[in-house]
Amino acid sequence: MPSWSSFLPSRQQDGAADVQKSPNPSTSGSEKGFHDKDADSVSAIREAENISPGDLTLEEDAAGGMGRHLGVFSCTLLIVGRIIGTGIFSTPSSILGSVGSVGASLMLWVLGFILSFCGLFIWLEFGTMYPRSGGEKVYLEAVYTKPRYLATVIFAANAILLGFTASGCIVFASNILEAAGKEATEWAERGIALGVIFFVTLLHGITPRLGVYVMNGLSVFKIVILLFVVISGWVVLGDHTRVKDPFVNFRHAFAGSSHSSNDYATATFKVLNAYAGWSNVNYVLNNVKNPVRTLKIAGPLGLGICAVLYLLANVAYFAAASKEEIQNTGVTVASLFFHNVFGTKAQKALTVFVALSALGNVVSITFAAARVNQELAKEGIPLPFGSRFWASNWPTGKSPLPGLIVHLIPSVIVILAPPPNIAYPFILDVEGYPGQIINFFIVLGLFWLRWKKPHVHRPFKVWWPLAVFFLAAATFLLVAPFLRPANGVGDTPPLPYYLYCLVGIAVMFAGVLYWAGWRILLPKVFGYELVPRKETLADGTVITRVRHSVFT
Repeated sequence: MPSWSSFLPSRQQDGAADVQKSPNPSTSGSEKGFHDKDADSVSAIREAENISPGDLTLEEDAAGGMGRHLGVFSCTLLIVGRIIGTGIFSTPSSILGSVGSVGASLMLWVLGFILSFCGLFIWLEFGTMYPRSGGEKVYLEAVYTKPRYLATVIFAANAILLGFTASGCIVFASNILEAAGKEATEWAERGIALGVIFFVTLLHGITPRLGVYVMNGLSVFKIVILLFVVISGWVVLGDHTRVKDPFVNFRHAFAGSSHSSNDYATATFKVLNAYAGWSNVNYVLNNVKNPVRTLKIAGPLGLGICAVLYLLANVAYFAAASKEEIQNTGVTVASLFFHNVFGTKAQKALTVFVALSALGNVVSITFAAARVNQELAKEGIPLPFGSRFWASNWPTGKSPLPGLIVHLIPSVIVILAPPPNIAYPFILDVEGYPGQIINFFIVLGLFWLRWKKPHVHRPFKVWWPLAVFFLAAATFLLVAPFLRPANGVGDTPPLPYYLYCLVGIAVMFAGVLYWAGWRILLPKVFGYELVPRKETLADGTVITRVRHSVFT
């Protein structure tokens, strides 16, 4: 295994910012490395319009690593694997408990589907305009260009400090222990969860192609499981099982509906969390063949598959158990479904299904998060040990293990953070709130670009009423957490219900302070200016290094 120093750039004789235009050795044939016709045409248009985000061109940004190796199939499964986690097996019962009726619950799942597609179409417009890895990082840079690097650093603070995948690891651990008949002690769960996150990190970092195969395989497995639930639900509705009255929940579907807006707000958050992941391909577009075409196909297809399966699975759940059973048994609706339809042994098998679904979710999230971390390092943001290491594909030259390590560290901290009954829900809430702030500014940026640069080439253009609807929803989701909940304490007592919002805002403000120190305070105190220069690492990755140049 080569030393990581071999992935640092060779010295350029003139020290200028010119980039070595060497082809990527890891790609050839039909994949065409980063010389993809689709991406090249967009790159040329962007340079002519002078709206490319960051300092790197599209071709430079896609250089290095495995090149463009993900097609429509893998990208669709990347979205499916991210969206289908454990939420569809557990949240339907808690949503029913919040809104009080089966009809209102199903309507919220439809609303979540509509909101998710609105968001997907907005991200499709941005993703086809700027077909490069990084997702929201790229779109913020394209819109909020001044002050320079401010949007990048704020996004980096959120992505690095709150970039973890602890919940999926914990869910896997608890379900595996239950399936094995072992006591789910606090440290047993933590030990297995740590093993999961280290395994996934090494899987993607050392054996990247195997990582993609595992990711795709687990995503297909999730589809099969949900199809099994859906088909079983049809059999239940056909009155071919031991369920006595499969239509009991549908006769008076809206009976008992809640009249509290806070209850519906809380339930909407849960639904949207279950749909989260429709933008997963936007984070890895440097690895996607024909990125514009692939994104326009895989995005709607992946979310569409999940939405249809989610709605039909909910129908199956409510056909197999009465509303009273779901609310009073204390088990998840999926567990109750398997028990009522297939018996106790099948209910036990569900724990294995949920564990594997959680594992697939971790694998998909980690794959995308590592690419985002690598893109942040490419921008020259000052990081410990230098941005060259964190932006590299060390040690294989094909996969960003340093970016995976950046994702690993906060995940380990959250897994070990005591006490878990308070820390886990609180940290998950903290993770989500800054994401809503970012979404809000991205939608505003969409309208700003439409207004200021209406003639910019857009391979996909979202219908503006959908963008307005999504903006209104994002605004509501920023305000709703500050409204006093029905129980008065939220879901993380004794902590105040609004505390996670303030912590999320503080994380983003920390990014502002970091940017001010790096870009303004230190250069002024020590009398230097920051000059960006491009360099090419030995693995072909092109980065921007921001160097100090002393005033003369």
